[in-house]
Amino acid sequence: MDLTLVLTSVAILAGVGLVFGSLIAAANAKLKVWEDPRIEAVTEVLPGANCGACGYAGCRAFAEAAVKGVVAPAGCTVMGDADREEVASLLGVEAGAAVKRVARLLCAGGSDVAHRRAVYHGVGSCAAAVAVTGGGKACPWGCVGLADCAVACTFNAITMNAVDLPVVDPEKCTACGDCVDACPLDLFTIMPLDHKLIVQCKNLLEGEAAEQMCAVACTACGRCVQDAAPGLIAIKNGLAVIDYQKIHLANPAATARCPTGAIVWVEGAQFAGTRELVGSDVG
Repeated sequence: MDLTLVLTSVAILAGVGLVFGSLIAAANAKLKVWEDPRIEAVTEVLPGANCGACGYAGCRAFAEAAVKGVVAPAGCTVMGDADREEVASLLGVEAGAAVKRVARLLCAGGSDVAHRRAVYHGVGSCAAAVAVTGGGKACPWGCVGLADCAVACTFNAITMNAVDLPVVDPEKCTACGDCVDACPLDLFTIMPLDHKLIVQCKNLLEGEAAEQMCAVACTACGRCVQDAAPGLIAIKNGLAVIDYQKIHLANPAATARCPTGAIVWVEGAQFAGTRELVGSDVG
């Protein structure tokens, strides 16, 4: 092959590459979207859990919102105080304050008080047990106790107690909602920690029919309605229901005459699905 032809071909290709490279560089400079470097700095301080407890898709999305001033650093409930202050310092803002939210179990029917109608033998999963036997308990709304919620919790905030009920450690709980998604009976909810009045039952039957299933079932007797502030509690579909828009009116008096302990006033830092730990007799 003629050397001149080879050199000419190489020169043409190099020229074409140079032209296209220049065009790409020019387009990149023209179309490049500037990103605030603080986004990356804040992201590096955030825990990287991408749990969604803050209401954003992940830590980077939270960082972008924090840089824009849409959310305060305290909006991340997973960060410790030192990291929260570091983010605030990076952004030149106050760390702010966020209401601590935790997962809470709306069932107190442990194996000591809830009757069984079937014994499940199979995959150790609440979802599997519900699919096969309805859960095995006489109360079809009761906690199955096979720890799907604890397995799903990436923060190790849930442990199982001696009567097969999940115990939530609010210090570790980030309100990510994984336990809510994992529970096949929809027994977990995310609530502000300072919402202390809780109905730990979802049984929709009334009176003796409910108690025959579980000793701590709500019987819809209505005593809590009478003892609470007007409008705070109502009986709906055989169950006491709290209007949390009026939770500021709540006090332990609403639990005083509950014959089964289905409605409780949560005291202290920890929340568990048992009467002994939640202080249902406070009042």
